[in-house]
Amino acid sequence: PEVTLRIQEWALLAPQTIWPRIWDTTAAMADRMAYWAHRNWEINTEADLDRYTFSVAGTVGLLLSELWMWYDNTRTNRIEALGFGRGLQAVNILRNHAEDLKRGVDFFPNGWSEAQMHAYARQNLSLADAYTNSLPQGPVLDFCAIPLALAHATLDALSQGEAKLSRTAVMGIIEGISSQRRLIHRDILQTGGIPK
Repeated sequence: PEVTLRIQEWALLAPQTIWPRIWDTTAAMADRMAYWAHRNWEINTEADLDRYTFSVAGTVGLLLSELWMWYDNTRTNRIEALGFGRGLQAVNILRNHAEDLKRGVDFFPNGWSEAQMHAYARQNLSLADAYTNSLPQGPVLDFCAIPLALAHATLDALSQGEAKLSRTAVMGIIEGISSQRRLIHRDILQTGGIPK
């Protein structure tokens, strides 16, 4: 796939002062994905699920925390950052469960019901909420707000028996958050500070 063939080219786009962390994280994720591919994506226990969600998404949450620190010295809780990545991944697992089963892959631990996977997702999304609630107004929060809102809405839709969020719902969520962020940024510019 093009993404793998061009990874070196894209890795060189990272700013020199942070590229070692980006490259290290990317290499670690690639190694962990090779492990899961070799294992044929077999998830037997909750510990396996924790390892898998860490491998593919929790690591990204931790890298984001390092990027925020590098960008503007924003400090975040690493456990909450891990939950941010894991929560988004757990929602993806739920959303794609039927498709995954058709191709012979099941990311649910043995014997787990959808209700148990929903609980796992919600537990991690509660950490993601704490993570984003601790972020200051600005680009870092802007970056995290939309995927988190979409994850919550997707989980709610799945709980109500829908297969996924409708395109209209997705666009509404994005527009609502974008409008809210624009208003906050306007208020900051007009008042010279973060609104209370």
